[in-house]
Amino acid sequence: MKIAKPNPRLTMVDRVVNYFSPAAGNRRVHARTVQAYSGAYDGGSTIKRSLKNWFAFGGSADADLIPQLAVLRNRSRDLARNNPLARGAINTLVTNVVGTGLAPQPTIDREMLGLTTEEATAWQRQAQREFSLWADSKECDAALTQTFYELQQLAFRSTVENGDGFVLTPMIDRHRTRYRTRLQLIEADRCCNPQGKRDDDKFAGGVELDDLGAAVAYHFLRKHPGALGAAGGKREWDRREAFGSGSGRRNVLHLFERRRVGMTRGEPYLAPVIDPLRQLGTYTDAELAAAVVSGMFTVFIKTEGGDAIVPEETDSPEYRLGKGAVIQGAPGDSVEVINPGRPNALFDPFVQSILRQVGVALELPFEVLIKHYTSSYTAARAAILDAWRFFKMRRFWLATNFCQPVYELIIDEAVANGYLAAPGYFEHPLIRRAWLGCQWVGDAPGAIDPLKEAQASEKNLQIGRTTLAKETMAYDGSMWEDNHAQQAREREARQRDGLLGAPTGPGADAPPNDPPDPPDNGNDQ
Repeated sequence: MKIAKPNPRLTMVDRVVNYFSPAAGNRRVHARTVQAYSGAYDGGSTIKRSLKNWFAFGGSADADLIPQLAVLRNRSRDLARNNPLARGAINTLVTNVVGTGLAPQPTIDREMLGLTTEEATAWQRQAQREFSLWADSKECDAALTQTFYELQQLAFRSTVENGDGFVLTPMIDRHRTRYRTRLQLIEADRCCNPQGKRDDDKFAGGVELDDLGAAVAYHFLRKHPGALGAAGGKREWDRREAFGSGSGRRNVLHLFERRRVGMTRGEPYLAPVIDPLRQLGTYTDAELAAAVVSGMFTVFIKTEGGDAIVPEETDSPEYRLGKGAVIQGAPGDSVEVINPGRPNALFDPFVQSILRQVGVALELPFEVLIKHYTSSYTAARAAILDAWRFFKMRRFWLATNFCQPVYELIIDEAVANGYLAAPGYFEHPLIRRAWLGCQWVGDAPGAIDPLKEAQASEKNLQIGRTTLAKETMAYDGSMWEDNHAQQAREREARQRDGLLGAPTGPGADAPPNDPPDPPDNGNDQ
């Protein structure tokens, strides 16, 4: 194939420069010719020595990912099992994003529904009770193993390690429970093309797609390909439609973070750092082994002759490495002390340098990644705030893709069975959406200096930047109305029992032991 040679034409400026300085004109033409070959971007050059051997494949999202997805998934899980840094990163992410679980706070659109504040509050409390009846029981799990909040942890961890995960929502009658909806988590390995069907734009990674790229159905192996007794057995698939054909009910929730247009399956969280984490783990093991050996054996017996003192029984305990072991030499032998250089003084700086790069890829600041908060309060605070921006983004993803769809399924069932009164719920999408408003609240990030955090909240309340409801929800996920009612009951009980002064006015709720206000001496300006 012939490559057309660029032929940059001389502009009027080129002609003027050539007239006065032919050498400068030649340099301009040379620069334009090089640019015509390599383009305006250095990173796109094909003639630079540092880039000419760099061949990047320009495939679609599925073409780049799916052929290597099984290998990435297996290596990610291996690191999560055996590599302390990988496991720690995933644990940090799960603990901060999910924690004890995201709890629902129903917030219906009462103006749209024409309800008073009291009616809306009463409905929201009842909806929360109905959902808690289902979520707090292990009956919500098809395997009868975990509550809804424990399933959040498992679903999120599985998605992080494997790249994606699946949740089936079958309706099962069992144990005389009020609700039939169950959640069945499916590991990513089980979703694959049946009978080795080739991936294309309509069938990729076990997912059937329509002409617009939307999922129509999912194909799951009945058994995990690596399950006990699965080797050599017959492989059978089940086809599950994404939505009910008549009701439109969600039958399958596909949990993954879509990073490219046309991406059908998700990539593991550790995908960009699999190689450095693996090599760093190998290097750490080698340094640890060298330090152990050097700590046990630092003195050698030097023999003049060719015969060694090690007997035929090399496994004899007398000649094994051991703490403080001494080997008896022969007459004339000399003792030679070596310096193995272990522990390696440069080990920690090198590892920290690599971990900073790993933390950037995982969006975990170095201090958060290795739990190292020793520099300063400001640096620690900045690292935690940076990490919490990432945690909040992932928490929003979990609430949007898992928690809210499950909540809607339970409210659908509650309204259909008459447990909740919601006029117009199934008649108009806008009305249904007004009934389904909900916020998902998780564990608070905590505070390095609780006093400063409390003072900041108090100041924000004073200037109107926030509300008690928002501050209470952000602090521990509770509701301000519940706290207010409880405080009123506690204060009334304390007053009744004489622990507080009798109510006499605005200062009635002040403890009797508080010092009185200083007298007015007329010096206030």
